[in-house]
Amino acid sequence: MDTQRIGIVISSSRPTRIGPKVARWVSTLAPAGADVEIVDLAEIDLPFLAEPEQPATGSYSMPSTTAWSERVRSYDALILTVPEYNAGYPAVLKNAIDTLHAEWKGLPIGVIGYGWGAAAGSVRQLGEVLERVQAVTLAGPGLRFGQDLTPEGEVLEAAPADDVRGLYDQVLAAARERVPA
Repeated sequence: MDTQRIGIVISSSRPTRIGPKVARWVSTLAPAGADVEIVDLAEIDLPFLAEPEQPATGSYSMPSTTAWSERVRSYDALILTVPEYNAGYPAVLKNAIDTLHAEWKGLPIGVIGYGWGAAAGSVRQLGEVLERVQAVTLAGPGLRFGQDLTPEGEVLEAAPADDVRGLYDQVLAAARERVPA
């Protein structure tokens, strides 16, 4: 079986974020046959909707957009770790999605929300956007503060590791079935 490349996305850029801890934990649960890499949107640092052309044209003129496109295309799948801010997902994630177009079509994307309510609102909203860009969205577990995580992002023993492993199984299966765009 070929090794599948999976990007584990930290989708918050707040200085006080816990996304790096969540993403590292998710990455430790990757099965054999998966080459995982953490992708930090704070480090990607895309300008907000700055391309002169619409993303649907595929005519990217900015080096940051071209680099983001190449990076996304280098993965067989993504797993997004998503917090909930005021019942929604972070603007930096929306911008990362809206900056590209064709790269999302058919791309398997697993979603793991985390927050007081397991990020249910942000995961729901994100699902609508991923459906619009024609990604293959795979729901993962929601992590709750006080049950699965401390508010500081430490992973508790009760965290659903088996559910994350199950998400990896789904993501890898979808990646193997994917017909590149």
